[in-house]
Amino acid sequence: MKIKSYELFKVQPRWLFLKIETDEGMTGWGEPVVEGRAATVEAAVHELMEYLIGKDPFHIEDHWNVLYRGGFYRGGPILMSAISGIDQALWDILGKYHNVPVHQLLGGKAREKIRVYSWIGGDRPNEVGAAAKQVVDKGFTAVKMNATDEMQYIDSFEKIDRVLSNVAAIREAVGPYVGIGVDFHGRVHKPMAKILAKELEPFKPMFIEEPVLPENNEALREIARNTAIPIATGERMFSKWDFKQVLVDGYVDIIQPDLSHAGGITECKKILSIAEAFDVAAAPHCPLGPIALAACLQVDATCHNAFIQEQSLGIHYNEGSDLLDYLVDGSVFHYKDGYVDIPNKPGLGIEINEDHVRKMSETGHNWRNPIWRHQDNSVAEW
Repeated sequence: MKIKSYELFKVQPRWLFLKIETDEGMTGWGEPVVEGRAATVEAAVHELMEYLIGKDPFHIEDHWNVLYRGGFYRGGPILMSAISGIDQALWDILGKYHNVPVHQLLGGKAREKIRVYSWIGGDRPNEVGAAAKQVVDKGFTAVKMNATDEMQYIDSFEKIDRVLSNVAAIREAVGPYVGIGVDFHGRVHKPMAKILAKELEPFKPMFIEEPVLPENNEALREIARNTAIPIATGERMFSKWDFKQVLVDGYVDIIQPDLSHAGGITECKKILSIAEAFDVAAAPHCPLGPIALAACLQVDATCHNAFIQEQSLGIHYNEGSDLLDYLVDGSVFHYKDGYVDIPNKPGLGIEINEDHVRKMSETGHNWRNPIWRHQDNSVAEW
């Protein structure tokens, strides 16, 4: 069997799908995208696929190393996201060929289902208490919200109090034991992050996420000393080498690699396994589409330290289309009692509605995240 051709589909709300086809008519799907940079990743996929046309699709580990090591410059969000989608599609083909789900090829399931959480509150969180109550009433046992809007290096305690008020409203609405993830989103700099992490403790969050930007990970040491809340990070880290130092330093409790950004199934399985050796949990990042989520679940199935999975159903970014719109059978992602079953169908375990993909790709998208500014008109982290 040889790789014969491929196609890319830019589809709403902000996703990029990849279809790889073999000379025997077998196909695999991947999701190579950086949110807001879909066209850039699309160009990178075209360049990387030049290496793979005519090759055996089953040599996944070798292909990964060629795509990663074959160029003098490597890593980063664009190249690693391109590799991620290609890798997902190759695993999808391999599973379909052997008529087994990918997790069986990775050693089999360590679990039958995994907990999921629901996003609430949008980019600028408000009315989060009512929103949390709605999703908990639907069966979710954990929620996540953006902590704050723009925040300067040193900012007003009014903004701190606003965060605390929002989290307090959630806790009051859902009770003492529903998990609350508080995403700092890299918007908070170290001086204010130390304060916020400490002040959030009475509300017993499930975790605080990306309390500082990944380029400032050395600051996690000081934040960890100021709080007992588990610290999560990793959505903007793109390989095992990016995660190496943060694991050695020991100030992170939960890693969050994204299977569409951090090298796909091949690399993220390794990242999670390395983290297990440091007694660190995993909650893969996935505010993306159905292919990315399916890939996450296949890896979650095989990793003992995976404890919860992000998913995008109903997330505020999903305008125009949502997670299930591109599937033939959306019941594969049926959430019950806060969990989703691990897909057991061949490959990634989902069937893409190709007709709908093609129809939506005719419109495509040009999604960009907003550019925020502080009151002094300096650029703020989004």
